[in-house]
Amino acid sequence: MSQNQLIVALDVENLEAANKLVTMLSDTVKWFKIGKQLFTAVGPASVKLLHESKKNIFLDLKFHDIPNTVAGAVASATKIGANIINIHASGGLEMMRVAAEVAEKQASELDIPMPILLGVTLLTSIDEENFHRDFGTQRKLADQVAYLAELSQKAGLDGVVASPLEIELIRKVCGDDFVIVTPGVRPAWAASNDQQRVMTPAEAIAAGADYIVVGRPITASDSPPEAARTILQEIHA
Repeated sequence: MSQNQLIVALDVENLEAANKLVTMLSDTVKWFKIGKQLFTAVGPASVKLLHESKKNIFLDLKFHDIPNTVAGAVASATKIGANIINIHASGGLEMMRVAAEVAEKQASELDIPMPILLGVTLLTSIDEENFHRDFGTQRKLADQVAYLAELSQKAGLDGVVASPLEIELIRKVCGDDFVIVTPGVRPAWAASNDQQRVMTPAEAIAAGADYIVVGRPITASDSPPEAARTILQEIHA
């Protein structure tokens, strides 16, 4: 099961670098994340690469716009075959509701599996101090995450992207069937970089994450396959 819970972030600048990582990790990793850097550089060719490699795709573009624009983007993401699509929960209930409706409609028309739709709560680079300062609020960060998770569920989304520190809280308010994808995961032997709200892979899975996203600790290591295997062993342990 742990192999299906690890998503490796392909935060690279071109298709050649992505292909190299996918090839190296092919025997170990089933899920890969395509983010803004790679998708902006090469577009749907990155999705095609993963399809041809028979991998699952998390298209991490964090759509956030007026409902009609997001609906069009989600329809396109569904059509090209993304397995997970995310949108910013702060875009509001109507934006998320329209996104869920159009994804279901597109998948039905094309007779393809419905993608998992996730609301992005608060970025894991934001800590409590920055949240209060930058958002001009005295509300606790965890309360904001819980609110956005509930809003995502109300809109018909399948789950959320959230820090591992908020997993237990989200489970309380949204239940066990709500999908939680967790970035901000750093093995004990890796640097935290710009992530603020972090846990180790084993801690995040134990806390109840359905999927964990790991990037630099694997992709920037001397041996990405060995780093991925070490993380999977930690999860098993």
